[in-house]
Amino acid sequence: MENTQFSGTGVALVTPFRDDGSIDAEALRKHVECQIENGVGIMVPGGTTGEGVTLSADEQLFLIRTTVEATQGRASVLAGAGGSDTAEVVRKARAAREAGADGILSVSPAYNKPTQRGLIEHYRAVAGAVDCPVIIYNVPGRTASNVLPETVLTLAEIGNIAGVKEASGDVDQVMTLIRARPEGFTILSGDDGLTFPLLAAGADGVISVVANLAPALMSQMVASALSGDYEGARELHYRLLPLMRALFIETNPIPVKAALEIMGRGKAHYRLPLVRPTSEVEDFLRSTLTDAGLLEADRST
Repeated sequence: MENTQFSGTGVALVTPFRDDGSIDAEALRKHVECQIENGVGIMVPGGTTGEGVTLSADEQLFLIRTTVEATQGRASVLAGAGGSDTAEVVRKARAAREAGADGILSVSPAYNKPTQRGLIEHYRAVAGAVDCPVIIYNVPGRTASNVLPETVLTLAEIGNIAGVKEASGDVDQVMTLIRARPEGFTILSGDDGLTFPLLAAGADGVISVVANLAPALMSQMVASALSGDYEGARELHYRLLPLMRALFIETNPIPVKAALEIMGRGKAHYRLPLVRPTSEVEDFLRSTLTDAGLLEADRST
């Protein structure tokens, strides 16, 4: 299955919560609208940045349906559906597809550390359960296992396994995939800070955390790089790089939600075991947002 749907700029959506801890659907709709208006073409609800592991099955489906309704066909919806139990991931993927998702982003199993053969069988089962593109999500820092290039290339032979979101941090590994992938197999950066060099090396786009805060700048950077305007893309990359790094000063999505609150775009509510960042981190985020031109400097002092 050739995939043209999931290239360019995607956003790993935060999940807005109300004071009582429930999902704030109206805030989510506004956030999706802001992303679309600023050039982001792929919405990713219910992933790591969306605190997906703390959502019930009903909440996950509500999140996906709300995102689908908010896009109104103007952007693709790549729904997060991962876990450590293959049978449960299959159920999640089917439910996400039934809820209207255009594709499935499935993080590799965490904690039980499958072998490469186990990863192949896991993804084979997920792909066989749905009639839409499946994107592998490789993030060894969270899963404690690395989906190796040869494993990804084996999985790429399965018709609807359409790409990989690569967050290994290993540029050589990603370039190995870019060089050897079959035609139509999409490679997305899962690290904001590596997106520009990976695009220059031949990657197809990004699933971005910083796009929650700076959708226009991130989508412009990606579009510039994909069109061959590396000078323009480089300028935007270095403008955003300190902010990209700041968003991982504590566990994602703690900083990005705090930054959205600082920008006046909703309250930063989290579900345990995630908690608010320290005041020192909030001050650092405020300064970094200001330096990036996303927040006016405080001239009261």
